[in-house]
Amino acid sequence: MKVEIANLSIAFPTPRGPSLAVRGVSLTVGSEKLGIVGESGSGKSLTARSLLKLLPPEARVTADRLAFDGIDVLTATERQMRSIRGKRAGLILQDPKFSLNPVMTAGEQIAEAWRLHRKTSRREAREATLDLLAQVQIRDPARVAGAYPHELSGGMGQRVMIAMMMAPDPELLIADEPTSALDATVQAEILRLMEDLVSRRGMSLILISHDLPLVSHFCDRVVVMYAGRVVEELRAASLARAEHPYTRGLLACLPTLSHPQQRLATMTRDPAWMDGSS
Repeated sequence: MKVEIANLSIAFPTPRGPSLAVRGVSLTVGSEKLGIVGESGSGKSLTARSLLKLLPPEARVTADRLAFDGIDVLTATERQMRSIRGKRAGLILQDPKFSLNPVMTAGEQIAEAWRLHRKTSRREAREATLDLLAQVQIRDPARVAGAYPHELSGGMGQRVMIAMMMAPDPELLIADEPTSALDATVQAEILRLMEDLVSRRGMSLILISHDLPLVSHFCDRVVVMYAGRVVEELRAASLARAEHPYTRGLLACLPTLSHPQQRLATMTRDPAWMDGSS
């Protein structure tokens, strides 16, 4: 499986004319864990969602190349996209409270994903649901399968989301801030779980996050975005040696226990970054 994005731009209409939210983004993803980092509004989620054609109807998407394993997403029919979404590429969103259907039990939602892509009986889907819940380390799968989303904690709801995305056994998992709504202890548990599942199943991963230390430890490669552009791309292990002043500025804003400061550094922005200059 290979993702290819070349010169991707995404614009939205405004009273003053089109507003470019993503501008000339190019990147590839193979059998690896890729982290996309940057501030809110930098275009991280839009870039990932464009790959699945999950943008609002008013979005105007152009690219020299936007392909999933050789399939041209720009010209793909809705039928072709349904063979990719969920089945070959899963998407885990930020907050399970807003991602899960409130009027269906957790088990019904996982079983629906299983049956939709695997064409099995209800009994087989029920058995698979309990097995998937066990795989995401839920202690009482039967109880959780019968619970509604509002009856689950944030960490439990995110485990249900992961189980649902794992049901079709996708080749690529896109995790869009999957731990931002969780406390630090649960965050660590969810990330360890995702890392184990991705490694065990041989999946590719795109992890979207604001957390640079998390990405540096969890991913193989990091793409840094600013104002809709990619400003730097480097190996995750080399993140501390980043060269672009924006990436260095983000790192300098982080508190550390080893070097405590009375005041954290603030970002000084250069207008030249807007057009891709350093």
